[in-house]
Amino acid sequence: MSGQPIVAVVGPTASGKTGLGVHLAEHFGGEVVSADALQVYDGLSVCTARPTAEEMHGVPHHLVGFLKVTERYSVNDYCRDAAAAAAGIISRGKLPVVVGGTGLYVDSFLSNTAFAEDARSDEVRNALKEELAAGGIEPLFAELTRVDPEYAAKIHPNNTIRVLRALEIFRSCGLTPTEQAALSHRESSPYRPLYIGLGFRDRAVLYGRIDARVDGMVANGLVREAAAFYAASPAETAANAIGCKELKPYLDGEQSLEACVDSLKRATRRYAKRQLTWFRRNGDVRWLYVDDHGASGDLYAAADTLVSSFLDGENDTL
Repeated sequence: MSGQPIVAVVGPTASGKTGLGVHLAEHFGGEVVSADALQVYDGLSVCTARPTAEEMHGVPHHLVGFLKVTERYSVNDYCRDAAAAAAGIISRGKLPVVVGGTGLYVDSFLSNTAFAEDARSDEVRNALKEELAAGGIEPLFAELTRVDPEYAAKIHPNNTIRVLRALEIFRSCGLTPTEQAALSHRESSPYRPLYIGLGFRDRAVLYGRIDARVDGMVANGLVREAAAFYAASPAETAANAIGCKELKPYLDGEQSLEACVDSLKRATRRYAKRQLTWFRRNGDVRWLYVDDHGASGDLYAAADTLVSSFLDGENDTL
């Protein structure tokens, strides 16, 4: 098989990706490349469950906490930075281990997809924002569904950033996101990835882990972090961070903390469902079900077997 081997640990939030990624990096001599759209930002360590130094076990982690929340960051930026990080890891004779739940980042990087970042127009963007303010997201999503039903089916109707960006591309250059993606694979990917997905037979187990994580985030200073986040006037890319936006009604004195925490748990569960939907479309993902294993050691052993076979060149028989 041709291509540089890369292991990607994917799945929903709170599934244990961080721990497994660190284990695999330790066991196979690797370094971690984060694939989380919000962990790139400094000052969001609590709401993004960014791994602590203790959790990293001394394993180098790349693309974590290096950007101010006032700066924009795109999928093209990520692909560029991830490629540079992977090249450095490979030059040191190490295995890149991509860990994260932002499916667009993971798949775009590993498939070497390029996006139409030049299709930007302040005039078009401002017009779209005016339409959003006047009529809400529904008519804009309906327009996107008309011009590009395939792309519209992949995103949540209330994902304002992606809906506006898709329409900005279309109105600026006449290409839909689906058409642009078809033209974007200018070169084949230099990577040979093994996708390991963490799933759950019983969705209630995942939801229990999410609720426990949110409670832990609140105990570890989430409210203070959210207050500092909004005081910094975050850029569009960071402004919709799950974990901060749900607390804004509390910070504004409009809702109780308990109500906002409940809202955060619901939002995180919905996000986890979208992550699972995204990764399940990828037929190359080798799923390990967390609730099939009585202890993390059993799960890690199963992952070790997958990676060992992959690195031995036997991945086509997995």
